[in-house]
Amino acid sequence: MSGAASGLFITLEGGDGSGKSTQAALLSEWLTGQGRTTVRTREPGGTEVGLEVRELVLHHRGDIAPRAEALLYAADRAHHVATLVRPALERGEIVIQDRYIDSSVAYQGVGRVLDAQEIRSLSLWATEGLLPQLTILLDLDESVARARLDSARTRYDRLEAEAAEFHARVRAAYLDLAAAEPDRFLVLDAAQPVDVLASAVRARVAALLA
Repeated sequence: MSGAASGLFITLEGGDGSGKSTQAALLSEWLTGQGRTTVRTREPGGTEVGLEVRELVLHHRGDIAPRAEALLYAADRAHHVATLVRPALERGEIVIQDRYIDSSVAYQGVGRVLDAQEIRSLSLWATEGLLPQLTILLDLDESVARARLDSARTRYDRLEAEAAEFHARVRAAYLDLAAAEPDRFLVLDAAQPVDVLASAVRARVAALLA
């Protein structure tokens, strides 16, 4: 089950500091101006249950075993899709989501050096096979992303605080995922100006809606 009912499911992916939230907001604003009904959400944290999971996986002070972390993300994803994402798609709405299955493959799979295919299979089971029609990958060199975070953050979450080698593995994993599914992914250089990125995103979404 890869379809998204009658709506449109769009996800934004990329490393921390790549500008996903900014592009999600601009896309939602543009689509609303076109008369479309949009739902902006994120993982983890798109539901009340998700907010609790987000606090645990991103701000828990002690260690979390890598497999436990992966299962927590998958549990949040199962609830999120069942209670928010799929119902919105069935109503014909456009869901714009910050992070989804590809994040788990990149971060909990490759980043944590677990089996990436097992992580993907876990999330596909949790979501009953729901995949987005479009995934926008905002690709950014990890050193540039770190500089952005340094200028905007006073406190890093558990994943942001990982070493450069971790973030390099995550970036490489994202690019491998995009190369394997070029029809689903739109890969953009996130170092470009915000308006240039937004224009490229709008063009791809407009083509999907045509």
